[in-house]
Amino acid sequence: MLAHIHIGGITIQTFGVFFALNFVAWGLVAARRLSELGKPPDWAYEMVVTAVVGGLIGARAYYLIQNHSSLQGSLLGNVFGGSGLIWYGGLLGGAIAVLLWARWRDFLNLHLVDIAAVGLPLGYAIGRIGCQVAGDGDYGKPSSLPWAMGYPHGTTPTPPGVTVQPTPIYETVSMGLVALVLWHWRDRFRPGVLFALYLVLAGIERFIVEFWRRNSHVAAGLTAAQLESLSILVIGTIWLALAARTGGLRRRGVGRPVASAAV
Repeated sequence: MLAHIHIGGITIQTFGVFFALNFVAWGLVAARRLSELGKPPDWAYEMVVTAVVGGLIGARAYYLIQNHSSLQGSLLGNVFGGSGLIWYGGLLGGAIAVLLWARWRDFLNLHLVDIAAVGLPLGYAIGRIGCQVAGDGDYGKPSSLPWAMGYPHGTTPTPPGVTVQPTPIYETVSMGLVALVLWHWRDRFRPGVLFALYLVLAGIERFIVEFWRRNSHVAAGLTAAQLESLSILVIGTIWLALAARTGGLRRRGVGRPVASAAV
């Protein structure tokens, strides 16, 4: 584990490095796709900055809401200090911020969400590499499997001699493959279908992985993340069903798409 990197007297958290790489990858994917759609590639950088700000606010707010009973100190201190970021909160905050940006740029259409369909799993996969390297507590339950491992020097260390399920590795591999497949399918389906597929695949992935993670059950023997995953899985399934009934899933004709398909 390498929770911190020391360079010239400066300590850098390794998770922060991968968090930044997540948005670099986002920018590269968005710039390429915007260019294919006939839009300015520079919009990608505006989109990324907007997503970073909105994502950080949403992730921190979600953490504070979920852990309000255990917080200590002033409200202002909890908002701007300490640790705690939650993925789904970041997803919601970043989505709202990017939608506001898209409205300003008159790009509020289904091509926008299809760009997110590739960027979200790619960024998630990169972020989980940071979780694995830092050993930040996102690992799974104790296990004696041949590939189980300990995180004795992580940010949230495991007890000496205890090995656990390396769930960040599972998520990096699975969501990395989702990003790769959806990128290759970007011109195969009608606008909006790619994002619906992402919702279905991401929901299935997180629901399954949660059985190996060490999160607490909140209802019906399921964790909060599993309930949230079921929600996005249902939304994605309904989206696909409606798309199939109103023109089919596949794109008609050949060639690169034109930036239309307004929401």
